[in-house]
Amino acid sequence: MKRTKKERQLLLKDTIEDTPFITDEELAKKFAVSIQTIRLDRMEMSIPELRERIKSVATYQWNETVKALPIDEVIGEVIDLELDERAISILDIGSEHVFSRNRIARGHHLFAQANSLAVAVINDELALTAKAEIKFTRQVKQGERVIAKALVTGNDAKGRTAVEVNSFVENEKVFSGKFLMFRSHHQKGESSHENSD
Repeated sequence: MKRTKKERQLLLKDTIEDTPFITDEELAKKFAVSIQTIRLDRMEMSIPELRERIKSVATYQWNETVKALPIDEVIGEVIDLELDERAISILDIGSEHVFSRNRIARGHHLFAQANSLAVAVINDELALTAKAEIKFTRQVKQGERVIAKALVTGNDAKGRTAVEVNSFVENEKVFSGKFLMFRSHHQKGESSHENSD
């Protein structure tokens, strides 16, 4: 049964609220209408386009928050950050990220997105990668959007912080990494005379 325009617009609004980083193309597929229809719906409801929605999550606020590196050195756009807890960034794969002959993303861009996010999530002026275990689970192609999610999972005996980063295209995992981050200060509540491993 075909939805009325009003029904579609209400569902569209809910979908964008639930998944703010969904593209017009994905919405068009989901609602089985043209991209043009989605754009007109958005305009009628004053819902900004994706780029503006990302910006409105206020990239400027991370400038104050990220301690270990300048925000413009994070590969991808940081859209969520809670120091020493979690962080999320988005990277749109463009022609500069891919091999020209097959349009497949070069692995070091996916690694750089994940690694810089692991640095950004650390609540310390100095955070360096001590160790990384990484796995690429599928090729990423030009035009795809990679969403990296970093989660701080704990500290080891030497006061290094473990960060897990998983990267997705839509809901499919494309990369996973376990990073051990050296930091200049132990976290609060950590004793600094623990046995080293």
